[in-house]
Amino acid sequence: MMRLSLTLPACALWKMALWVAFSSALAPWSQAQTVSAKLMVCAACHGADGNSQLQGAPSLAGQPKVFIENQLVMIREGMRNIAVMQGMLDGVSDDEIAAIAAHYAALPLKKPPADRQAVLYALGEKKSNDMRCGICHLPNYVGREQIPRLAGQREDYLLHSMRQFKSNRAIGRDTIMAASLYGVGDDDLKAIAHYLSRLAPAAP
Repeated sequence: MMRLSLTLPACALWKMALWVAFSSALAPWSQAQTVSAKLMVCAACHGADGNSQLQGAPSLAGQPKVFIENQLVMIREGMRNIAVMQGMLDGVSDDEIAAIAAHYAALPLKKPPADRQAVLYALGEKKSNDMRCGICHLPNYVGREQIPRLAGQREDYLLHSMRQFKSNRAIGRDTIMAASLYGVGDDDLKAIAHYLSRLAPAAP
């Protein structure tokens, strides 16, 4: 993954959350003896139930298992460079990654925010349909296999990710997205992020 260029407040929040996790007598990630202990470290940023309350940190609940596995392996192997996760997956085995992925994939995503902006939502819905995002992410945007769930994801994270793809800075991620977002204006990206973040991830 690309190095996240978070705003200073968001980056500070990530660092604070990680400091709290480690200062609470948790062992370093690579030394945690059980998957449960590792999940406690994940919870500092991604939420104990997989629903993130932290700016810039994605919710993992309800993501496809294969997608989570792939991303964790790429982060561990240095193919995705996320500054706040550097070294946290060192020594984590494939079996442990599979168990972590299965845990988050099975968790329910919370109800999306209710503060829908009608005009922005409608524009985002139209753009998502026009761009045929549902072909890969499925019509209800729940994702599948190696393709992530977009429905109900944090709005700030969706916008950040699309900007990264569009500017070809999403290193280690699907290059198809860079082509898909070519020529899409930032206002349209904001509308798409708003629309997708307000969708309840219904069953396929």
